[in-house]
Amino acid sequence: MGATDYSPTFARLVAAIMADAGAPPAAARRLFGSNGLAVGGKLFMIDHGERLVLKLPRARVDALVAAGAGVHFDPGHGRPMKEWVALRGHEAAWLGLAREARAHVAAQGGN
Repeated sequence: MGATDYSPTFARLVAAIMADAGAPPAAARRLFGSNGLAVGGKLFMIDHGERLVLKLPRARVDALVAAGAGVHFDPGHGRPMKEWVALRGHEAAWLGLAREARAHVAAQGGN
């Protein structure tokens, strides 16, 4: 899977994440029918069309949803996932949140 498989916005985030020195290494992976990045085999970021989907602690996801920054991610089975948030717009804030997601997954045993 190459960078050309990503939407332009997601490709910019991937490039920035991959350039982070000293951070847990990220690798391309597919889940929920979408391309994403993983740490130690655990996905933390998904390119989901117009949305960026991130795995974050449940309290952080709830806070982002309450602030109107995103919605709980539902991969299509009718049950929104508690630790996944789908963000739309606000691309300027996405890199910081993507870094949070990578650190969260790494702390859970990814890499």
